[in-house]
Amino acid sequence: MSQPAAEPVTHPSEQSQTRRLWLVELTPSQGSEDRRARELAGDAADLHLTNDLRVRTARGFLLEGDLDEHSVEGITRELLVEPVVEEAAWRRVDEASGDAEDPRVVYVLPRPGVTDPEAESVLKELRSHGLAIDALRTCRRYEFDHPRDEVRRIATRLLVNDAIEQVVYGDLVLRTLRHAGTTDFELRHVPIRTADDARLAGISRDGGLSLSNEEMRAIRDHFLGLERDPTDIELETIAQTWSEHCSHKTLAGRIEYRDESGTRQFRNMLRETIFAATETVRARAGDGDWCVSVFRDNAGIVDFDGETCLTFKVETHNRPSAIEPYGGANTGIGGVIRDTLGTGLGARPVCNTNVFCFAPVDTPVESLPPGVLHPRRIMKSVVSGVRDYGNRMGIPTVNGAVFFDPRYVGNPLVFCGNVGLIPRKFVAKQPHPGDLIVTIGGRTGRDGIHGATFSSAELTEHSEVTSGGAVQIGNAITEKMVADVLLQARDSGLYHAVTDCGAGGFSSAVGEMGESLGAEVWLERAPLKYEGLSYTEIWISEAQERMVLAVPESAWEKFEELCASESVEATVIGRFERTGRLRLTYEGQTVGELEMDFLHNGRPEVVRRAVWSAPAPDNLDSERFRKIDPEKSLLKILASGNVASKHWIIRQYDHEVLGGSVIKPLVGAANDGPSDAAVIRPRLASRRGVVIACGMNPYYGDFDPGLMAASAIDEAVRNCVAVGANPARIAILDNFCWGATDRPETLGALVRAALACQELAVQLGTPFISGKDSLHNEFSYTGDDGQRRTIGIPSTLLISAMGQIADVAKCVTMDFKAAGNRIFLIGVTRNELGGSHLHLVNDLPGGTAPTVDGDRARETFAAVHRAIDSGLVRACHDLSEGGLAVAAAEMAFAGNLGAEIDLAPVRVDGDLMTAGSEGESRLVRLFSESNSRFLCEIALENAEKFNECFGSESVADVGFVRGGNRLTFTDAGHPVLDISLNELKAAWLGTLDWN
Repeated sequence: MSQPAAEPVTHPSEQSQTRRLWLVELTPSQGSEDRRARELAGDAADLHLTNDLRVRTARGFLLEGDLDEHSVEGITRELLVEPVVEEAAWRRVDEASGDAEDPRVVYVLPRPGVTDPEAESVLKELRSHGLAIDALRTCRRYEFDHPRDEVRRIATRLLVNDAIEQVVYGDLVLRTLRHAGTTDFELRHVPIRTADDARLAGISRDGGLSLSNEEMRAIRDHFLGLERDPTDIELETIAQTWSEHCSHKTLAGRIEYRDESGTRQFRNMLRETIFAATETVRARAGDGDWCVSVFRDNAGIVDFDGETCLTFKVETHNRPSAIEPYGGANTGIGGVIRDTLGTGLGARPVCNTNVFCFAPVDTPVESLPPGVLHPRRIMKSVVSGVRDYGNRMGIPTVNGAVFFDPRYVGNPLVFCGNVGLIPRKFVAKQPHPGDLIVTIGGRTGRDGIHGATFSSAELTEHSEVTSGGAVQIGNAITEKMVADVLLQARDSGLYHAVTDCGAGGFSSAVGEMGESLGAEVWLERAPLKYEGLSYTEIWISEAQERMVLAVPESAWEKFEELCASESVEATVIGRFERTGRLRLTYEGQTVGELEMDFLHNGRPEVVRRAVWSAPAPDNLDSERFRKIDPEKSLLKILASGNVASKHWIIRQYDHEVLGGSVIKPLVGAANDGPSDAAVIRPRLASRRGVVIACGMNPYYGDFDPGLMAASAIDEAVRNCVAVGANPARIAILDNFCWGATDRPETLGALVRAALACQELAVQLGTPFISGKDSLHNEFSYTGDDGQRRTIGIPSTLLISAMGQIADVAKCVTMDFKAAGNRIFLIGVTRNELGGSHLHLVNDLPGGTAPTVDGDRARETFAAVHRAIDSGLVRACHDLSEGGLAVAAAEMAFAGNLGAEIDLAPVRVDGDLMTAGSEGESRLVRLFSESNSRFLCEIALENAEKFNECFGSESVADVGFVRGGNRLTFTDAGHPVLDISLNELKAAWLGTLDWN
């Protein structure tokens, strides 16, 4: 068959006199396990492709240059093969015969222009040895023992992702890895001044701009006033700047909101809810305000110890992860790390956190909509992407969560967060007139084109094809080098400002940095991965590992020398000037010129309608409810995806690197119990700690998005308090992931959630310091019946919390510590089972979602902190998914100690469905997910002092820790549940116990 064109992965060296293309293949040696084949066999069985996969695998390198066979053999023996476990073979592929297609052999290669990090590293090493290598690319070979049709089905489902990879069946024949040619310069204008609404919509759609007709009309009118049409690069720049991803135009725009209390007008909804909450909290704090910079920089900044500050940011990378989950997640964590590096004059990353939302991993393959990857494959690839980037950069991943719901099938959610540490003297930045615009790090390629505008578009079954260019592939080693040199340059005072080159590429980075000044950019100077990019592609590419800095001309020589000493490429691409304009040139010609004021303030104000009304009550089937078996339900909840152990994920992440981890993601006697939050020491010379936690439960949003938002905040703060954080020093972040907000009811649900966030944050005195939204998370496709269908995600709000603890020696974990200690339940239990895991595992709709009493929650959190800070608490665990029964089970099997708990002291606040129903009451007390509650283990001699920390109504002495291997629940002496810890732990561990 004909072979695809290919491009080099790095800028080619000088032309060789004799260029040859060789393939080096490395296979497991005799007696060594083919681990890749074993992994594929497991995945093929999981996806019901085959239970008997017969395949042999090889990894390969394509080498192009002035190379004879002797040179290739030397390179292979000395640098490529692992001789203990691998065997090597090599051959030329530019003179292969092109035999007839062999259905047993499949080659998978990166598509032309897709970043190939391993190839980049190997090529750099080979050239350092003086070898004449023009280009290099990796590949994989699979040799099957299956029929042709089955091989193609397996390859399509399991081996290749068409968004970034190409597949070749049979003999691999390639003439060159070099790019086919260059692009001739041609300045293009877009005829917009005479366009009507239909034509404007077509320009936006065909150009992938994701601009509304109102916005297109505003652009048309602006250029009518200039008496010219925009160039293509000007239109692209406006689209990037006005995109939902970059400008948050929905949440920060005008909204008319109506609910049961009436109609309310917002000029800037985010500012009047989330931001306003923080302003109120800070004003109340007065001189005690510990917020330093909020909602201004790439990350929020709070004081840590007077000398240093903490930064925190959580990003979403949903759509790229839906199309190419490894690369999407990989660059998601890479991007948020660059947010940290680009905050102030540069913060040092100290830990990562991540939260994922997937469709159930046991989703039948045949039920998937067209164009959708299987959830199991998405999950494995997302986890690998985050793992590889964080581990390779040497940043510990210390906290996270995973949530499953069928509605995420077309839109998985990938939240990536990073915490940084920055000296207080470096928190401010500002480019100066005359500063050079300098880019450092990775080179620019076609990867990431339209990434920002793509994030504003709905996914469809065609997105993998039409939006493949919006997917980027990261290179963690390059970013580690950038981080190291950046912090050295910061400490030496070699630049005035820095930001990451993220969504929108140079367009957003330079446009934002130069907003108050002006800038001129010389696009031909940008270092490229390969030839052939147009000036517009150079400007908007979102290729990874790039930072943009404002460097004084007097410091450029020292800055360049420093970068060279760390093998980091640094290039001057322009200058900041006090012109108020963004001017773009290419090879001496002006290709774009925009007023900064129009670029950043010219987007038209649109009033969006938002409506919220409570859904019709879904009455609970009380007869079915009373027949629920508590023991079976407890085991089902522990085994359910949202509660089950995530050890398969956690143990892939390095959470010990940097040496500051205090409380790990897994704790207990065998280090396999679920920690409530992570604690690290970012400064090893200090005992002061940082606490990282999160809260989220989209099921509550099906009842009331306001209750969902309040519950998420309560859970995130509660998790921090449970390990010892001071509730007066907890900051939070919001990440709204919603469906199509052009529907008034969908936008109304979001506004209701934001209002609830504002109310509870003020009541708790907990400031929001940063956030991010991701809207239009819907997937549309045509069914077998020809009907168009849309799957929207559940309204999802992630709250991430960052707390502080003065002395990490006072931290507590959730596992039971010693037999004989008392067990206390803190907080009020209510009949709140709507959206609960008890209902989910029993397929029981209806009920009431959990509420939050903000004033009582604040008092409870303060009291728990007093008790922990006084050394009275041996173990503490928050009550969330599964309520009291699950919390007690987790504490017991994590500590390898039994417990006996009496439900009689647990008073239910509020009416039950049927007065006097003992079974109903017991289920509520066992499984209610009411907020602001904790289960604490207290030494007997400290019980009285512990009680003094609380009001009598919120504390119940419910039992004691005991030796043995059983967890027992009774109700005033009547047995309710008696089960072994082995059975509980096996249920919890088994669901995601993957190899």
